[in-house]
Amino acid sequence: MRLDKFLKVSRLVKRRTVACELCQGGHVKINGNVAKPSVEVKVGDLLQIRFGNRLITARVEHVPEKAVPAQVADTLYTLLEETPLESPL
Repeated sequence: MRLDKFLKVSRLVKRRTVACELCQGGHVKINGNVAKPSVEVKVGDLLQIRFGNRLITARVEHVPEKAVPAQVADTLYTLLEETPLESPL
């Protein structure tokens, strides 16, 4: 599954267009490498997503073949860390 679609299906990001913009802006990394929206997500990948002033690190646990119900979405990944980023003065 494409990265932008996985971010939307897992509900880490609310809309796929926002997921695309985050990827194109260099705010999403897979296994430490900046990722484009079209990169294929695999089980075990480590995702780092920078939203404004916070950094989310998650591990992919399951990659569905299509969209899943909201009740199942949080089982697609394990949230490893969510840290606030220091804002420049």
